[in-house]
Amino acid sequence: MTAPDLPPSLWAATAPPPPESRPLAGPARADVAVIGGGFTGLSAALHLAEGGADTLLLEAGPIGYGASGRNNGQVIPNLSRLDPDDIAARVTPELGGRDKGEQLVGLIRDSASLVFDLIRRHGIEAEAVQNGWMQPAHRPSRMALVRKRAEQWGRRGAPVRLLDKAEVAALSGSEFWDGGWENRTGGRINPLGFARGLAAAAIGAGARLHTGSPATAITREGPSWRITTPSGEVVASRIILASHAYTPPGLWPGFERSMVPVRSYQMATAPLSDNLRRSILPQGHALSDTQGDLHFFRFDAAGRLVTGGGLILPMGWDNRIRRRIAVRVERVFPQLGPVRFSHAWWGLHRCHRRQGAASLRAGAGRAGLERLQWPRRGAGDGAGAGDGARQPGHAAARDRGAGGEPAAHRAAWLRAAGRRLEPGAVPLEGWPRLSAAGQGAAPPVWPGPSTGPGDKRQALCWSGAASLFSVMYLGRPI
Repeated sequence: MTAPDLPPSLWAATAPPPPESRPLAGPARADVAVIGGGFTGLSAALHLAEGGADTLLLEAGPIGYGASGRNNGQVIPNLSRLDPDDIAARVTPELGGRDKGEQLVGLIRDSASLVFDLIRRHGIEAEAVQNGWMQPAHRPSRMALVRKRAEQWGRRGAPVRLLDKAEVAALSGSEFWDGGWENRTGGRINPLGFARGLAAAAIGAGARLHTGSPATAITREGPSWRITTPSGEVVASRIILASHAYTPPGLWPGFERSMVPVRSYQMATAPLSDNLRRSILPQGHALSDTQGDLHFFRFDAAGRLVTGGGLILPMGWDNRIRRRIAVRVERVFPQLGPVRFSHAWWGLHRCHRRQGAASLRAGAGRAGLERLQWPRRGAGDGAGAGDGARQPGHAAARDRGAGGEPAAHRAAWLRAAGRRLEPGAVPLEGWPRLSAAGQGAAPPVWPGPSTGPGDKRQALCWSGAASLFSVMYLGRPI
């Protein structure tokens, strides 16, 4: 089987080369096997290896092949739908209540800083600029949302600021918006460079990474899991499925029925002149506004304006998306005149089916495996939590009964503490509730705490690998 090549994109043309890797050949064993070489899988492998777990990662293509290497590259410490008060209020008492919800809010608040801290700590070459992210209101009525978000995040210690129309115009270089808010911890990166840097850091920490190694089957064998690839196999105590929209059909029962694949398109201009560059986002912000059909903009290190959008149908996408977004950019930034794009590309994200009201689940998960549950998440809007690749990060877990059939769908978040893996739930909004058959009733709570290292209950986890936001969930205690 030939591994897929990385498709053309601005990031593929400008990111530093990836670390050397090769396909898995023959049998292997690991404490944890990770399937998927995007942000979530790479972050998991890095933090697990740093904690002492014997970790092996499998990627079907090259590192960052999926949405992690194709998104807009904005780093956004915010969710696209729920605000902090909503998150805290929706965690039920039996799952930790408001205190647990506030811990999740703290993770989100600090998520962008974690991304940039990882870049600094590991010396990752990713064109990282942490000059802030701003969300302008696209009409006066959306200022109510903006005020609410700024107030709620500010009350929790985030470095946020409410912006009036003149301030947004000064920071964006456009009169298009009616005000907004900013968070100074946000920013922008080359996402493929970040993914490749995470891969190098994971290898340096002791993880084994194998590209060109698609998982073709997952089977349960007693207390362990066996993952088959075209040229080898891995037996592991736990596995993390972090391939999301690029997960092959049938790899995990019912997985593809829970989500709908959607294309997200990105494009970039040629480098702008110095005068034009200084007139647009002059302080280097990343920007994504409050529209459903999101308007989002950032620069790369060479002064290219990087933006994107969506199409309902993919036929003739290249010319259609270029024309559509050129009109948008000319309307928002008229000083540019006629707009042409030097690069255009797309990637897949998955919209999660919504069934019923949104709910949040949070698990304690401190000593072994405790109270894991499946969270619900709708489609996101971005490379962080709100822009670009349109794929917020998430983690979900399942275990199998003795007969090998799915017994539950649960959220899991794994980290390493020495050789011990300590998961906790990642509560998110908007996920479908799935029964063992793939639809129906809400899943049960994990039945009590682990009895220790000899506990035979194991969890299979999958994680959304298409956003910068997803990196914060792995390797950090709730």
